[in-house]
Amino acid sequence: MKAPQANLDGLPIGQRRWAILTIGLAIFITVIDQTIVNVALPTIGADLNIDASSSVWIVNAYQMAIMLSLLPLASAGDILGYKRVYLGGLVLFGCASLGCALAPSLTVLTLMRVIQGLGAAGVMSVNMALVRFIHPINRLGYGIGINAVVIAVSAAAGPTIASSVLAVAPWPWLFAVKVPITIVAVAIGIYALPETPRTTHPFDVTSAILSAVTFGTLIIFLDALSRPTPIVVAAAELAFTLLAGFVLFRRQMRMPLPLLPIDLLRLPMFSLSVGTSICSFVAQTMALIALPFHLEQLGYSPVHTGLLMTPWPLATAVFAPIAGKLSDRYPAGLLGLLGLVAFGLGLAALAMLSEQTSTLDIVWRMALAGAGFGLYQSPNNRTIQAAAPRSRSGGASGMQAMARLLGQTVGAALTAFALARFMPGAAAAIWVGAIFSFAGAAVSALRLTDLPQPKD
Repeated sequence: MKAPQANLDGLPIGQRRWAILTIGLAIFITVIDQTIVNVALPTIGADLNIDASSSVWIVNAYQMAIMLSLLPLASAGDILGYKRVYLGGLVLFGCASLGCALAPSLTVLTLMRVIQGLGAAGVMSVNMALVRFIHPINRLGYGIGINAVVIAVSAAAGPTIASSVLAVAPWPWLFAVKVPITIVAVAIGIYALPETPRTTHPFDVTSAILSAVTFGTLIIFLDALSRPTPIVVAAAELAFTLLAGFVLFRRQMRMPLPLLPIDLLRLPMFSLSVGTSICSFVAQTMALIALPFHLEQLGYSPVHTGLLMTPWPLATAVFAPIAGKLSDRYPAGLLGLLGLVAFGLGLAALAMLSEQTSTLDIVWRMALAGAGFGLYQSPNNRTIQAAAPRSRSGGASGMQAMARLLGQTVGAALTAFALARFMPGAAAAIWVGAIFSFAGAAVSALRLTDLPQPKD
């Protein structure tokens, strides 16, 4: 049966508001999941009687499941419809959250985290594609700005929510509290989310397997850089990653609608925006991981560190919707250039912190970094979506999420390397993050030239 056609210029205002609420709730529970579990790892480890190194798999299992399934689920969204993949991901995420809350051992908890990651990937893979169909084209930047605000607020609130829950309840409640939120989001989403056109090509199972192998081995290789791994083993992991990536790339070149969106990467505006995104998230991840160590070395307690870092997400939350509105009128190349230069200057200023730096000086540097990131993010996300034909919104959404995850993964590996090899490693990592931010600004500036535009 032919799928119903989506409204080509957004949803009616009443339905749009409910759809925005659904998207916001889904983003909230998937984003805070990544932060509240980090805070709770020592508590979970003690309760399950496992050591610190084993407890890390509670985080790694979730991240790897997302990375390996993101592009296949984005492709499935093109075939099945973004609404089905999104709601299916939410249902899976909610069921796995309940499973995590009831898990009696590390093995069961890790398995539930894998399933939870698959559900989160269903949400992330088509999130921006749905936003494109929810909002009118002349308000797309504003809609993406709302998403950026929810992400920033959720990231800032995650540690506080985790601490509050653990103060009054055992750790399983960190997972259980997400179940009713998921139920509400699914119930509203069934009514409010738009039906979208579907493609008729079959799902490419071979490419999905190759994609999982390529990005899985890439994660393993990057993780090896932060550990004392024999050079022969690391070289073998890199060679296997490159081989799998080469086979995947060659296969995608022959596909009319590839799972890895090679066709979209041929569009200069799209590929430059993806490159800008990767650079920015490498920079952001390096700074956010290194800053607590940097501030600790300067004598600040964990509580003070958390408070001092709060201006960053707050500034992002303020500037993201402003930038979203501006992106409907001004080119993303310019806004990205200005935002990432400001972001890089903020990171450089934070890298130069000393014991003599006042609290106010730390606050404005954090705020400058957050404001710069907020100014860049919404316009860049809008351009990634707008640069792709409407029929390839799923591929564009999946690639956008993959760029973010790839940047975060590389950033985490580089930070671990800097902390292990340099002294002081935290400041070195923040300096490298600033360099990546300036590199992203340069890539963004290339978008100010005349570039060919896609046709729907």
